[in-house]
Amino acid sequence: MLEALGRFVARRRGVVLAAWAVLVVAGFVLGGGIFENTTPVEDAPVGSDSALAQQRLDALDPEGEIITAVITGTDFYSPALRESATNVIPQLRDVPHVVEVLDAYTSGGLIGDDGSSSLVTVELEQGLGEDELRAAAEEVSMLLRTIEPADVLIGGKFLAEQDFVDRAIIESSIGEGVAILVLFLILVVVLGGFRVASFPIVAAIAVIAVSLLALSALIVFVPVNEFAVNIVTILSLGLAVDYSLLVISRYREERRRTPDGAIEDVVARTVSSSGRAVLISGLAVFIVLVGLMLLGNSLLSGMAVGGVAAVLLAALAGVTLVPALISVFAKHIPVQGKRYWPLRSAASAETSRGLLARLAGFAQKRPVLVTVGASAVLLLLAAPLASLTLGSSDIRSLPVASEQRQTQELVLSEFSVLDQPSATVVIEAPFTAPGVVELLDEIGGHPLVTDAETVPDLDPNVTVVEFATAGDVSDSGAQRLVRDIRALPTDLEVHVAGSAAEVVDTESQLLSRLPWAFGVVLLATFGLLLYLTRSYVIPIKAVLLNSLSVAATLGGVVAIFQWGWGATLLGFEPWGAVDVTTPLLIGLLAFGLSMDYEVFLLARISEEWRGRDLALDPRVANNRAVLSGITATGPVVTTAALAISVVFIAFASGSLLAMKEVGVGMTLAIVLDVTIVRGLLLPALMTLLGRYNWLGPRKRPGKDRSRVVRGGGGGDEPVRPHEVEHSVDKTLVAH
Repeated sequence: MLEALGRFVARRRGVVLAAWAVLVVAGFVLGGGIFENTTPVEDAPVGSDSALAQQRLDALDPEGEIITAVITGTDFYSPALRESATNVIPQLRDVPHVVEVLDAYTSGGLIGDDGSSSLVTVELEQGLGEDELRAAAEEVSMLLRTIEPADVLIGGKFLAEQDFVDRAIIESSIGEGVAILVLFLILVVVLGGFRVASFPIVAAIAVIAVSLLALSALIVFVPVNEFAVNIVTILSLGLAVDYSLLVISRYREERRRTPDGAIEDVVARTVSSSGRAVLISGLAVFIVLVGLMLLGNSLLSGMAVGGVAAVLLAALAGVTLVPALISVFAKHIPVQGKRYWPLRSAASAETSRGLLARLAGFAQKRPVLVTVGASAVLLLLAAPLASLTLGSSDIRSLPVASEQRQTQELVLSEFSVLDQPSATVVIEAPFTAPGVVELLDEIGGHPLVTDAETVPDLDPNVTVVEFATAGDVSDSGAQRLVRDIRALPTDLEVHVAGSAAEVVDTESQLLSRLPWAFGVVLLATFGLLLYLTRSYVIPIKAVLLNSLSVAATLGGVVAIFQWGWGATLLGFEPWGAVDVTTPLLIGLLAFGLSMDYEVFLLARISEEWRGRDLALDPRVANNRAVLSGITATGPVVTTAALAISVVFIAFASGSLLAMKEVGVGMTLAIVLDVTIVRGLLLPALMTLLGRYNWLGPRKRPGKDRSRVVRGGGGGDEPVRPHEVEHSVDKTLVAH
C-alpha cells in the first residue's frame, strides 16, 4: 500500500503539492483566529471539592474582576500626590463597567506598612466578555498612570492572565522564527544543499498551518486552550523535520542503489520503506497524546488535542508532501558523499562515522560495563525525583520584571493585613450550629495554622473562615493543612477552597487516572513495537529504557527548577516546587519522542536482522544487524534530535517559567535519550541478549527470512548484510 502511495505521489506530484498549498493558505487565513475562541484553563478539576467551594464563595459574595494598583515612590502625605490622586480617582468611578473603587485618598482605603504607599482596588462588572474586560482595564490603567508624582504599579488576576497569554503568543512566535532559521542552517550543513534543506522547513510550516486549521474546526466540538498552539508549534517543527530527514535519507540510499531508475520507482521504494517507520512513529506519539487526554486535566487535554493534530499531519506530510517535493526537485538533492557547495570534501564524508555508530561500537565491545555504568548514571540523575514537591506557580510563572508580578508581591509585602489565606473553609451551617465552633477550634489548633479570620457580611446560614499558614499559600505545608481539614470527622457539610486545595485536587485527579493513562500508553506501545519487530523482548526492553530515561529527565527537572541548580544561568527564580501538571506533561512528551527515535532505529535493525545470512552464528548476525541499523539510521536520529532540541531551546529562552520548564526538560530528555539510551544502552543490551532479542510470534509458513527487499521493490534482488553495511548515507554519517 505504501509503495502504491509513493508511486501515486511521484506521478501526481503537482496535484499533491497544490492540495497542500490550498490547505496551508486556508490555515494561515482561518487558523490565525484560534486564540479568540480558546477556552480558559480551569484552576481546579470540574466537580472537585475546591471547585465546588469556590463556586459557593462566588455565589455568596459575587464580584467582578478586580484591578489592583499600588501608588508608591512618593510619600503618601505629599501635597502634590494627594491633589493628583484626589482629582484622578473619582474619574475611575465614571469609567464604563466600573462598579466600585476603594482607595486611601477618597474612601478610607489601605495605606502601606511603610507609610509611603497606598492601595487602590477597582471592581468591574460581572459577566463581562474578554474584549469588554480588556477595554475597561486599559482605560482604568491609563487613568491610574496619570497620578503623579508617583510610581503606579497595576495588576490583578485578569491582567496577569492576559500578560501570560500575550507573552506566550509573542515569545512562541519569536521562538518559532529563530528555531526555523537555525534549523535551516543546520539542515544546509547536514544535507549539503540549500534546496534540499528547505524540504523539512516547508513541511514543518505546512504542518503548523494545517494544524491550526484543524484546531479551528475541532474547537467547535472540544475545548482547546491557548497552550495547545505552543504544542502545535513544537511538535510540528520537531516531527516534520524528523520524518523529512528519514524520508530524504532513504531516498538518497535508494537512488544510490539504482542511479538510473525512474523517479517513480525510487520514490515508491522510499515511501514503502521509510513510510512504515514514519507511520508507526506517528502512532507511537499519538498514543502518548491520548494518554494525556485520559488524565482528564483541562490544561493537558487541551494541549493534547493540539498535539494530536500536529503529529497526524506531520506523519501525513512525511509520506506525501516530502516525497512530492523530492519528485519535483530530485536533481537538486546531492547524492551520498557529495555536496552542491564546498563545505567539506566528499572524501572526508565517506570516511566519517556518525555519533551513534561510534557509541554503539564502543557499547558492543564492553556491553556489561556500559549497561551497568549507563544505568547507574540514569538512576543517579533520577534520584532528585524522590524529593519532588508539587505546587501552583500562579503569578510566579511570569518573569520577575513583570508589572503584574511586582504588583502582587508588593501588595503582599507592604500590606500585611491582606495576607492570602492558605485554606478557606466553607461550612454549610450557621456559626451557632452544633459542632461548628468545635470544628473551627480544632482546625485553628492545627500546628501549621498561624491565623484565622471569619469572612463577614455573608449569608448567616453559611460560615466561612480563612486560615493562614507560615509558608506559601500553595506549598506542601498548606497542602497538608487542606488534607488534614478534609480528614477531620464531622457531620457538617465542609468544603475547602484556595490555591493549596486546587493543587491537592488536581494532584488527586491526576494520580487516580495515571494508571489508566500509563496502562493504555504502555500496552499500545508494546503492540506497535511487536508489530514492527516481531519480538516480545524488544518492546519490553524499549518500554523499560524509555521509562528510565523519563525518570532521569524528571530528576533533572526537580534539581533545576525546584532546587534551583543553574537558575541564574537559565534566567529564572526558583520557588521550591514544580507546577503540578509539569512532570506529567514532560514525562509523557519525553516518552513519546523517545519512542519516535526508538522506532527509527528498531525499524532498520529489524530489517537488517530479517536480511541476515542464515549461515552466520545468530549472535554474530544480531550484533551486525544492530550496528548496521544504527550506522544507517543513527545520523537521522542525531540530526533529528539536534533539530528538535533547537526548537525546545528556543522556547526555553523565553521569560515564562512554565514554558522554560517544558523547554529545558524536553531538551534534557532528548540529550539523555540520544546519547546514553540510544547510543549506549540500546546496543549494549541488544548485544548481551543476542538472538534472544528476537523471541516472538512464529513466522508465517513459507516466509523466506533470508530475504529482505530494500524499499519493498517487488522485483529487486535480496540484499545481504554486507550490502546493507555499504548502503549507509555517508553524507549524514559525517555529521
